[in-house]
Amino acid sequence: MSISNLSATSIANAFDVNFIYARQLFQSVGEDSTLEDVQKLVNAKPKPFVKWVGGKRQLLKQFHELGLYPPEAFNPITNTYHEPFVGGGAVFFDLLPKNAKLSDLNNELIITYNVIKDNVDELIKSLQKHIYDKEYYLEVRAKKVEDLSNIEIASRFIFLNRTGFNGLYRVNKSGQFNVPFGRYGNPVICDEDNLRRVSNALQDVIITHQDYKKVLETAQSGDFVYFDPPYYPINATSSFTSYTVEGFLEREQTELRDTFVKLHEKGCFVMLSNSDTPFINKLYSGLDGITINKITAGRPINSKGTGRGKITEVLVTNY
Repeated sequence: MSISNLSATSIANAFDVNFIYARQLFQSVGEDSTLEDVQKLVNAKPKPFVKWVGGKRQLLKQFHELGLYPPEAFNPITNTYHEPFVGGGAVFFDLLPKNAKLSDLNNELIITYNVIKDNVDELIKSLQKHIYDKEYYLEVRAKKVEDLSNIEIASRFIFLNRTGFNGLYRVNKSGQFNVPFGRYGNPVICDEDNLRRVSNALQDVIITHQDYKKVLETAQSGDFVYFDPPYYPINATSSFTSYTVEGFLEREQTELRDTFVKLHEKGCFVMLSNSDTPFINKLYSGLDGITINKITAGRPINSKGTGRGKITEVLVTNY
């Protein structure tokens, strides 16, 4: 069956994908393409190449069903998607926008993204040499980043992420990775097929190591900006902001709110994830044109099963 008589909305519904991605599919395939052709593209979508605490893969279905992505006014073909706290990039890989700018303060993560983009063959060869063994893990973990090439940094980063405890990324005050060895049945260290799909998806993407505030200099009216910062802690023992050596508490959260408002005033579509706490709710309450949505999430950080229950999060939008 040809898709010539279908719309982007029809494609979104038929393949259970978000409208932004469906719109690009609709514009990128020819009128003579069949539903089978579209299905092949959907099946070949890349997925995040790292496990990431706070990653949004589990929430994407709610984003779709609750209509939390920007409306049709955001055109993924002509406008740009910005994600200044990219992390595992679940939302980016869900949308796969044609024009995107990804950034993060975690330099090893950004090096890894760029190596996958530019040197995926060499990275795959390096990853295939790793073994799942505690002594070997500790040996790799002890290596100093400054002594490694970018390909070695990326290979080490993915290996430690895939074999470390709970997929955590945590560094000490010296910036040295310090997550203990994780116990898994048979962890996939090198997912070659997905790495190649990720590399292909990143070819036209701008990937930088920079502070999130730089988005104010590059985002234009009509662009879509998604913020997924380190969350404000829900209690005194839940803080997990060690993605970098810097913290992200009241002052930083307030500065981020101010950046959100400036982008709103600039005419950007803005979406932000955070914890459902009195502080965050107060921070974004009473702002003209800004809505605080509530979604349900699970947080598998705690090593005890009792600490992994469902909680609510906020998703702040200006549309």
